[in-house]
Amino acid sequence: MVRAAAAILMHLLATPVVSETIDVGRRSVDLNQFECRDITRSSILQRVCYDRAQRHLIVAVKGAWDQYCDLPAETYGALMGAPSMGQFFNRNIRAAPGNPYACRN
Repeated sequence: MVRAAAAILMHLLATPVVSETIDVGRRSVDLNQFECRDITRSSILQRVCYDRAQRHLIVAVKGAWDQYCDLPAETYGALMGAPSMGQFFNRNIRAAPGNPYACRN
């Protein structure tokens, strides 16, 4: 039993860590620096990834990836705690007046 557990542990330690890369628009994004969460309580959002240092949000919306830049951590926190994540996202991020979170690149 101990040998089997040790063998499994050694296999896991020898397995290379591969970061996840997604395509957002015309560019690839490595999610290594992002904190990602699968969302089960929204019919609009499936996954939310946020990089606090860069203030960068990437979301899976109905199967497609969208990105938002310069998004404050407070707005991200409000999104994650909102009773309706879809409503909060649509009103305060996606369609925010003046489109303040659009990535300019």
